[in-house]
Amino acid sequence: MTDTAKTVREIALEQPTSIRVFERLGIDYCCGGRMPLTEACSARNLDANEVAAAVAAAATSPEPAGMDWTRASLTALIDHVVATHHQYVMNELPRLYKFAEKLAAKHGERQPHLPALKAVVAELGQELTHHLGKEEHVLFPYITKLEASQAEGGAQPHHCFGSVTNPIAMMSREHDDAGAALAQIEQLTQNFTPPADACPTYIGFYVALKEFRQDLHQHIHLENNILFPRAIELENATQPAVA
Repeated sequence: MTDTAKTVREIALEQPTSIRVFERLGIDYCCGGRMPLTEACSARNLDANEVAAAVAAAATSPEPAGMDWTRASLTALIDHVVATHHQYVMNELPRLYKFAEKLAAKHGERQPHLPALKAVVAELGQELTHHLGKEEHVLFPYITKLEASQAEGGAQPHHCFGSVTNPIAMMSREHDDAGAALAQIEQLTQNFTPPADACPTYIGFYVALKEFRQDLHQHIHLENNILFPRAIELENATQPAVA
């Protein structure tokens, strides 16, 4: 049986199949993954023992073969994050905003949550666009160079931020902000449940939002729980840069 005193993050790292359970139950394993499973379950009115049993059962179910990102090179992990998750975000954001804009214009007077939802989607899109740019142009290149330097036995590459912990702290805070926006979206959409008389556009929007949340959770999990801790450990093990 899974230890319910462990944090959700620890469980997700130790048993990747648990992520399927957390996604199904709406338990945040990335931004909110720092809390023990008992607290995460209490926040969603779930029985922690039942969730732990579901996590244990998931461990015995077939899991599609995939890359173990805890063992892959940081460069490979970064390439995967950018090609898979960053690209997905940039492709989906304009689509989500068009959905939100159309529905707010058509139904906003009768359903005031739709203009509010449009505003949250717009703000999230703007923040994520800036966030991904900082990762791709500042943090990720440094980590890639750091890994290459370590492999060659050289010194840390030059940078302007003191330690990798500084930009990582900033990126982590922005991940928390994105997580808060996702929680607000979930609340406004009543857990992505469209009205009974919803049109296909309405339904499609809610499905797209739910898929976006799932991808962003996986995306942030790879960065917060795997890439960032390994990058900090690597910097600590690499020779300081020569002034």
